[in-house]
Amino acid sequence: MSVGYWIFTILNKIDNMKNTYKNIRAASLIRTRALIVKEVHQIIRDPSSLLIAFGIPLIMLFLFGYGLSLDTYDIKVGVVMEDLSNESRSLAYAFTNTNYFDAHLGHNRKNFEDELVAGHIRGMIVIPQDFAERLKKGDLSPKLQVISDGSEPNTATFVENYASGVFFTWLVANGYENATIITPPINIESRFWFNSELTSRNTLLPGCITLIMATIGTLLTALVVSREWERGTMESLMVTPVKIREIIISKLLPYFALGMGSMFFSVAICMVVFGMPFRGSILALSIVSSVFLLTSLVSGLLISTTSKNQFVAAQAALISAFLPTTLLSGLIFEIDSMPAVIRGITLLIPARYFVPSLQTIFLAGDVWSVLLPATFFMTAMFIILFTLTIVKSPKRLESA
Repeated sequence: MSVGYWIFTILNKIDNMKNTYKNIRAASLIRTRALIVKEVHQIIRDPSSLLIAFGIPLIMLFLFGYGLSLDTYDIKVGVVMEDLSNESRSLAYAFTNTNYFDAHLGHNRKNFEDELVAGHIRGMIVIPQDFAERLKKGDLSPKLQVISDGSEPNTATFVENYASGVFFTWLVANGYENATIITPPINIESRFWFNSELTSRNTLLPGCITLIMATIGTLLTALVVSREWERGTMESLMVTPVKIREIIISKLLPYFALGMGSMFFSVAICMVVFGMPFRGSILALSIVSSVFLLTSLVSGLLISTTSKNQFVAAQAALISAFLPTTLLSGLIFEIDSMPAVIRGITLLIPARYFVPSLQTIFLAGDVWSVLLPATFFMTAMFIILFTLTIVKSPKRLESA
């Protein structure tokens, strides 16, 4: 046989292999598309998925937007007027006219002490008997006594700081601004970037969106495969030529579209209802949100493949998504103030990267030096979880 014959044979075999690969790839795409269509029909027929995707965000956003706030107003305090002079009355009314205090005036320290012990008020401000006399003598050293409830340290600090601010403002308004004891030697002008109103809602709502995406993303897919096992349809899939990766992809894509719709729905509520600023771009928001959502979805699938019971899968999904996102993402607690071991654990939490990314997009804009590293780490987590899901997924029916 000639050399040309062997070359022709080899080229023919290579061509046959290419055609076989194309046929296999085409068949895989057809099977995946059919599974995706089946899953979409399942989502449409099952209202619980739509309720999770759009009902939970609506409830959580209103709870976080209206019910949770780090801004403290109308703190209940008692103002004890031991001095009955005009200056004392003027200062007492200054405490009642501020939005920070819900001040109640009185002359008996004992009554307010009982109210403080009972928890009905959070602090007590005492104007001493010699208040006006010391003012007239030009003595402007601190002369108010502030007693606060130390069982709530943050509120106690607010009472102290707000009382000092009201007192300083009253001194300036009444012509004591030239006193050296209260006039700082350096003029300090404060400027706040990104959140000039100092509204805690503007930092909490991006974290709320993270919590929503983590919860519904994990919960939606956590019920998918376990539901298939309970209904007996997974056994039917196992005896077909469908590959495990095709099943996983067909489960991810429909719920990814549903999750992104839920994300944009949440962003619209934050902007329209709560007046949340949006200084970034839709492109940056879509990229970062897509990677985080895929990570949440595949973690839910990993839970679903290891559990054949919907109740167990739902409980595991809520615990694995809600608690780490709330405690270890920086949503409520500052990560830098945590112990070194806990800070190391937060590096494995996808929400730890998504929370600052959303806050940056909403309040600062497209700061890619922040967004790109976060996207990289979340992408790496998605690849690892996706691989684990394929490895842990059953490839055949277990024998009885």
